[in-house]
Amino acid sequence: MADSSAAAPASAGSDTHRRAHVVQMAVGAALLSSTSLFVVYAHAAPTVSGFYRMLFGGSMLLAWVMISGGWQRIIWRDLLLAILPAVGFAADLIQWHRSILWVGPGIATLLTNFQVFLMALTGFLFYRERPARWFLPGMLLAMVGLWLLVGAHWSVFDAQHRLGVWLGLGSGVAYTVYLVTFRHALKTHTRLSPAQFLGVMSLLSALLLWAWGKGEGDAFLLTDTQSWIVLLSLGFFGQVMAWLLMVRAMPHLPASLVGLLLLLQPALAFVLDVVLLGRPTDIGDWAGLTLALAGILLGALRPRRNASQA
Repeated sequence: MADSSAAAPASAGSDTHRRAHVVQMAVGAALLSSTSLFVVYAHAAPTVSGFYRMLFGGSMLLAWVMISGGWQRIIWRDLLLAILPAVGFAADLIQWHRSILWVGPGIATLLTNFQVFLMALTGFLFYRERPARWFLPGMLLAMVGLWLLVGAHWSVFDAQHRLGVWLGLGSGVAYTVYLVTFRHALKTHTRLSPAQFLGVMSLLSALLLWAWGKGEGDAFLLTDTQSWIVLLSLGFFGQVMAWLLMVRAMPHLPASLVGLLLLLQPALAFVLDVVLLGRPTDIGDWAGLTLALAGILLGALRPRRNASQA
């Protein structure tokens, strides 16, 4: 009797903590889903909005690390390690923000999430992480879904829309470079906390985006209140709050549940695109979205022994 009564409160407490972590993860993914809308409402060139996301978000992250007492001295080695992730993230935003404006937030966000297949292939080629048995069926499902969303309408798209689709997929490649190099730096070479390293990387990425934008002739001066509010919100919610919520929740949840909750990002981005921006959508598009999300989920799953690494 004593054992039974002691187990019940412990189980209830465990369930409560699990629900709290699920909520944290879901809120973080929902915040990420809104970032593509911020790009639309920013009234700024794609590279400019990416620059301010990295500048504001990176500065806020580093300020948070200092206030929380977790600051570590930054040495040249940390800066060198942050260069490759910064290049990957900058290339991701250069492509993704154009894709958002040219094909819409929903499709652009979905296309970027195809990086889960590249991550699995990278893990197999470089880290000997065996893909799960459902990886190939998942990739097939996702490709069918993608065809229903964009391939079936390819002949009626103009040149800019088609380029936006390719840039969305290209942003997934760049994001994979960022994820792999960021993880490698954290696991093997830097003493900085993930938050501080992300802040440093964000500021380096902002510098790269500024140089790219200057080369394109972009003007970086923000002249209206809406741009300031939207881009500050983009940095705070997309680069700080969403990340802090998810990084705290991820270690306490199964990898399969994390993958499912992360699908809220492309799913909500698509719904917000339809509701707020009036994206024309038929039953074939909804079917394509469902198949693509299901395929991405299968592609994100890992064999049980690799679950902690995933």
